Amino acid sequence: MADFREPPPLFNDDREDENDDLFSSAVQSPVSDKTATPEDQRPSEDPLTPHNSTASLTPADTPDLFESAQGPIAEGGGPDLPPASDGGDDKHQAEGDGTEEYIQITVSDPQKIGEGMSSYMAYKVTTKTNVSYFRKKHWSVMRRFSDFLGLHRKLVEKHLHSGRIIPPAPEKSAIGTTKIKLGSDKNADPGSAEFIERRRASLERYMNRTGAHPTLRADPDFREFIELDAELPRATQTSALSSAGVLRLFNRVGETVNKMTFKMDESDQWFEEKTQQIESLDAQLRKLHAAMEGLVSYRRELAISTASFAKATAVLSSVEEHSSLSRALHQLSESTERTHTIHHAQADADFYVLSENTKDYIHLIQSVKDVFHERVKTFQTWQHAQITLAKKREAKAKAELAGRMDKVQQAQEEVAEWEGKVERSQEEFERISRAIKKEMEQFDVMRLKDFRDMVVKYLEDLMTSQQQIIKVWETFIPEAKAIS
Repeated sequence: MADFREPPPLFNDDREDENDDLFSSAVQSPVSDKTATPEDQRPSEDPLTPHNSTASLTPADTPDLFESAQGPIAEGGGPDLPPASDGGDDKHQAEGDGTEEYIQITVSDPQKIGEGMSSYMAYKVTTKTNVSYFRKKHWSVMRRFSDFLGLHRKLVEKHLHSGRIIPPAPEKSAIGTTKIKLGSDKNADPGSAEFIERRRASLERYMNRTGAHPTLRADPDFREFIELDAELPRATQTSALSSAGVLRLFNRVGETVNKMTFKMDESDQWFEEKTQQIESLDAQLRKLHAAMEGLVSYRRELAISTASFAKATAVLSSVEEHSSLSRALHQLSESTERTHTIHHAQADADFYVLSENTKDYIHLIQSVKDVFHERVKTFQTWQHAQITLAKKREAKAKAELAGRMDKVQQAQEEVAEWEGKVERSQEEFERISRAIKKEMEQFDVMRLKDFRDMVVKYLEDLMTSQQQIIKVWETFIPEAKAIS
């Protein structure tokens, strides 16, 4: 493992960090080592007072299942969604004995600022941590959605070429954003409320994944994003319909064509096997996500049908003349209504615990592919330098054979220049290869833990819902038997 090194203090913090940076050995590319630093590094003012808020999607009559499965929704995010935090038992152990570093970030309180097309959504970002180079242990700041996209773009520009896996930020939806901008009240439209909640949860998972990376959380831009209690400079080139967005689309098309047309002769068996594994994992995760979406859809249809059945039995009980049968039908309606609430809560739990987290990993796999492609691009640069060096040597040999000594000196300088480029390109290729192997080692550990927690959480929620349904019908059985 490489030696940990303390990142430079962002807000004049003189405390020393005794921990090591797990990823410090992966040096950034010499070709593009320009690191953007925040222009405004003012000390954080008093943080916003954190408080729990209830999202608009939480029904008032939701049973305990919804409260346990949807804790992050009701509380604005938290450890109940395993992939969204450093979480689990390790996090609580770190909070308790202080022996391990942790950082927990919640995104809550979505607020619409302004009116019309000039409006935007802002979120409260609350951080709890024991990492020594942060000035406080608990604080909150307000950030708009474009700030998250701007942070992600900066991290990609600075760290992707070094072999870092940058967690993907939620994409900007032109349709969803327009509906919110034109709507007068997010609570008036259930579709807009659901869109806002999904985005909030996605932003929370993104921030926790980024904060879990020792190198990314030490980045000055990330630290300014979560610490600076002031409005950040307006992020540019984040609009889905801007000229920069169109340019990014063309760049992605160019990258795709490059991936399809260039075939790298892989000399490292590890990368060859890992590439095949990533492709297979991507395909299977997409199939799993499609199946989970179908499961959530069927569960919601079941809830709707159960509600319809409850209404029908309620109407029937009101016209039934037989008193004991009417009473039993009324109890059946109420019991069915309670099972409808349980089915609806389980559908929401399936969506946030299974479907959304699997979708996140599909995007993460794409980030892994982007890192692997950066290695291929580095190899292309090295190969181009070798080809150019061979041409320069050939030109030098021709000048010597022709006796043109005026050309020989210039050719020698060009050969020396390209020999240096070849050497640097080879070093960069080896450096990014080492960095990717370390990143993948950490990625595999995180993936194993996330999927384990996800499956366990799903099974616990499912068992809870089944127990609640059994309890409902056990209560109804005496009423049914009492019909005479």
